[in-house]
Amino acid sequence: MNTDAGTDTGPDTGPDGQRDEGGAEGLHCLVTGASGYIGGRLVPELLRAGHRVRCLARTPGKLRDHPWAGDVETVRGDVTDPGSVAGALRGIDVAYYLVHALGTGTGFEETDRQAARTFAQEARAAGVRRIVYLGGLTPRGVPEQSLSPHLRSRAEVGRIFLDGPVPATVLRAAVVIGSGSASFEMLRYLTERLPAMVTPSWVHTRIQPVAVRDVLRYLVGSAGMPAEVDRAFDIGGPDVLTYLEMMRRYAVVAGLRRRLVVPVPVLTPGLSSHWIGLVTPVPASLARPLTESLRHEVVCHEHDIARYVPDVPGSPLPFDEALALALRRVREAQVATRWSSASVPGAPSDPLPTDPDWAGGSLYQDERRMPVEASVESLWKVIEGIGGDNGWYSFPLAWAVRGWLDRFVGGVGLRRGRRDAERLRVGDSLDFWRVEEIEPGRLLRLRAEMRLPGLAWLEMYADTDDEGRTHYRQRALFHPRGLPGHAYWWSVAPFHAVVFGGMARNITQAAAKGMSAHGTGARTGRRGSREPARHARRARPLLRARRTRRG
Repeated sequence: MNTDAGTDTGPDTGPDGQRDEGGAEGLHCLVTGASGYIGGRLVPELLRAGHRVRCLARTPGKLRDHPWAGDVETVRGDVTDPGSVAGALRGIDVAYYLVHALGTGTGFEETDRQAARTFAQEARAAGVRRIVYLGGLTPRGVPEQSLSPHLRSRAEVGRIFLDGPVPATVLRAAVVIGSGSASFEMLRYLTERLPAMVTPSWVHTRIQPVAVRDVLRYLVGSAGMPAEVDRAFDIGGPDVLTYLEMMRRYAVVAGLRRRLVVPVPVLTPGLSSHWIGLVTPVPASLARPLTESLRHEVVCHEHDIARYVPDVPGSPLPFDEALALALRRVREAQVATRWSSASVPGAPSDPLPTDPDWAGGSLYQDERRMPVEASVESLWKVIEGIGGDNGWYSFPLAWAVRGWLDRFVGGVGLRRGRRDAERLRVGDSLDFWRVEEIEPGRLLRLRAEMRLPGLAWLEMYADTDDEGRTHYRQRALFHPRGLPGHAYWWSVAPFHAVVFGGMARNITQAAAKGMSAHGTGARTGRRGSREPARHARRARPLLRARRTRRG
């Protein structure tokens, strides 16, 4: 199951340091999807409210670098596995369900359905007092079969919990505005990059956006609802706007010129998603459910949540203020989690295994080593700052073309960038890579999430030899799937000297220059180094195919 990537919380959100408005403190809460966008920001708010938190994650290692990791209990499991769900729910008072199977294939609705039923049944067996679920706001008067698969599945999961044996709070939100959310990133890039644009007809659909800090406040406050409350609540901000009005108001808040927008009715949700995928960092696979959800008017028809989670001064936050807050967090590089915190649907998630586990498979490698006339600390700063606006210290056109090809076939491309310009943590997305492992000051391992006929990793090391001299080591690894995988490796192998060799040279040169804040390295990487490659003669590229078999 994928973690929810459609809403936003974080430093620009939260109850402003206040205690839980619901009045309940010291509850034991389970957060599913804690490695995702909303879950990663809900956890610290629950801790701040005085609750104990247990996190259920398929890959617990993704949580280890979060600032709150030492304050929570983390268990491995998946909501589709009854055994792991039962263990995770043991001793829990309130369970937050923040996962969905969107993008896992044509059967994602059935997967969502079965997972929700399993969760509800195991919650009852464990004596859980309440389930809290964040779903989508559905249009009134529209038959459920006419809804997009995304909204239809969200609605069904909410209904399963409400019909289940454990009291449930189902919060239904439309577009959530906050730094790093998919909805905010889509709005931001469409408006900033296109002063004039041709748009689908859904830009005239009325929407009631909600600030992420209000979403978090409602989620935390729901933990203290009375036992007899078992219902859904519409949650939204004070403004009801069309998407066109949202884009124009964004332009005003961001200090941009007024945008010229020409709606075109022939742009279907499918075409719209590909158009958004070309213009914004949001891939078509995620843009499609977002745009399909905008076909119908989504506004709140009640504000009953305030009876149980009272509004505080300044809430719900107006749309313009939510935009300004999110923009400030982006500019100050204080985005706690992003929509890309969740794994990309269909992307490989297996870590780099040990040799015996290859069981006879091939493992291609491109390995390069070079001395560095700099300290290990200087080299590590360059390594940790790679990607995003800092570039890849290599032939920029080759990286750009690879990114565009990936977008063309439905991948994420290079536009995801970085969450933070200088610091990385396990689980962060990094263009079309994801951080699989970090050993601070020594190792950065990235796992490829571009579309490939195989599995790929990129490792960068900052080492010293026996005499204390700094060395840079770089490994690109590829495990092919079938004949297409082998053909892919050998078709790109001739370009490795330019791409990987240039990367190794430029990284060592940037470190040697004593670069601060990675500015010099970024410029070198984006232009391609024109300096004599004096390190090139000392580089030792090792390209090989390795085959291992079980004894």
